[in-house]
Amino acid sequence: TVMNVLSAADPDVSLRRVEFVGPQVGEDLREQGGLAMLFALLLILAYVAFRFQWKFALGSVAALFHDVILTLGFFSLLQLPFALSVLAAVLAVIGYSLNDTIIVYDRIRENIAKHGRDGFTAVVNRSINETLSRTILTSGTTLLVVAALFIFGGGVIHNFAFALLIGILVGTYSSIFVASPVLLFGNKEGESSTNSLKVSEA
Repeated sequence: TVMNVLSAADPDVSLRRVEFVGPQVGEDLREQGGLAMLFALLLILAYVAFRFQWKFALGSVAALFHDVILTLGFFSLLQLPFALSVLAAVLAVIGYSLNDTIIVYDRIRENIAKHGRDGFTAVVNRSINETLSRTILTSGTTLLVVAALFIFGGGVIHNFAFALLIGILVGTYSSIFVASPVLLFGNKEGESSTNSLKVSEA
């Protein structure tokens, strides 16, 4: 019907592609996408627990859950369609946010060995300050590229770029304001000691 109306107005109109996503396909997409994110988070939890300690792993996964929920929340709030490209963007955001968190955690681990007597809260604060300039520069450069994709990329990748844009913004601050506070909360010794997070300098 739409083609008939458009052809009457302009005979040069052509139908290039027809797409249809039925309820079964949509349900499969939701289930498989959810499983993909769940497995990604579980594997990240195992990796960080092995690479650092389980307290670090809990902080990193809490930050990643925060990033995913907020990114999907923007799509729900704005009633934007959720497609495979958006799922790919969310998984990319998980990797990007984890990279920032690991850099902060790695500096925390180094500073525990160097400045452990200052107290764990002071060590975390020092580590965040030392990595802050790197985080801002890296995230700012990435945001410029993603913003260019969002503005000039066209409708095909518009939602993909939007998901990346929101995810990078959220992931940048979550590595500082979510992952590190969860780590502080998990360290019951708090300010008094860093014995529970002792690591070898090797």
